[in-house]
Amino acid sequence: MLQMDRAAVAAALPWDALLDALAAMFRQGCDAPLRHRHPLPGDAMLLLMPAWTAGGYTGVKIVHVNPANAALGRPAVNAAYLLSDAVTGEPRALLDGGELTDRRTAAASVLAARHLARPDSRRLLVYGAGRVAAALVECYAAAFSLTDIAIASRGGDSAEALAARLRAHGLPARATRAPDPAQADIISCATLATAPLVHGAALRAGTHLDLVGAFRPGMREADGAALARATLVVDTRAGAMAEAGDILAAIEEGAITPAHVVADLADLCRRAHPGRTRDHEITAFKSVGWAGEDLAAAMLAATAGPRPSR
Repeated sequence: MLQMDRAAVAAALPWDALLDALAAMFRQGCDAPLRHRHPLPGDAMLLLMPAWTAGGYTGVKIVHVNPANAALGRPAVNAAYLLSDAVTGEPRALLDGGELTDRRTAAASVLAARHLARPDSRRLLVYGAGRVAAALVECYAAAFSLTDIAIASRGGDSAEALAARLRAHGLPARATRAPDPAQADIISCATLATAPLVHGAALRAGTHLDLVGAFRPGMREADGAALARATLVVDTRAGAMAEAGDILAAIEEGAITPAHVVADLADLCRRAHPGRTRDHEITAFKSVGWAGEDLAAAMLAATAGPRPSR
C-alpha cells in the first residue's frame, strides 16, 4: 500500500491539477453522505467523511478537530485518509489527511472564485493565519495576479509569521492589525470564529467573499447583512443547510431565506449557473467541506505519487 506523508501529498497535488480534479468531481458527482460528527471532551470533534465512485475508489477521512491545540502550539486539525479499491475493497493508499484537507479546501475556494470573483482581482485579505489560510494564499496567488496580500489574525504574531514565510517565496504578503474589507477585491476567512469578522456594511461593490471556517452551526465569520448583499453560492446545499453557521444564523435572524442560496459549486462547474454577471456585484462562497473533494484529491495524489518500494 502506498503511504504518503505531508510533503509527498503536497508534491502530488499541484494547484492547477487539483483544481481540474475537483472541477471534474463536481461535474460528475459521487456518493458522499454528510459527514458524521461526534463531540469529544474540550470542545473537540471527531469527523468521519466517506465517499465512493461505483467501480472506482472508496475513501474515508478521519479528522480530529481540537481548537485547544492552538494554545499548545500544535495544529488544530489532524487527519488521515484511506483510499481503497471500490471493487475489491483492498486499501490502495494512506495519505496525510491534514495536507490533503488544506489543499482541497483552498482549491475548492479558488475554483469557486474563478466563477465568482472579478478576473482582475488584485488585492486579497485573509482572516486567519493557520495552515488552511496559508494554502488559500498560495492557491489564490496561483490563480490571480495578486499585488497585495493582507493577513489578519486574532493574535497578530501568527499573521506576521505567515506573511514572512510567504514573502520569502516571493509573494506580496503583509500582516495587518486593522484589516479593511473595503480595500480588498477578495476576502477569504479561514478561522474558528464564533462572531462575525466581516460585516455587510463594510463590503465594497464588486467584492468576492470566501467563507471557509464556520463548518458547524455555532460558528460564524460574516454577518447576515454581508450574505444578504451577496450572490450566495455554497459547496453543497445539503452540507450548507446542515452545518454552515454563517447561513443558518442569517436565516434564523431573518436576514436571508434558504432561497437566497442561488447555486452550489456543481452548478457552477456544470455551467448551470453563470456565476458573476456584473462587475459591481458582490458575491460570496460558503464551504463546509465535501467528501467528494477529498476523494478527488486522494485519487489524484495516489496516481501522481511515488510508488511504494518492494
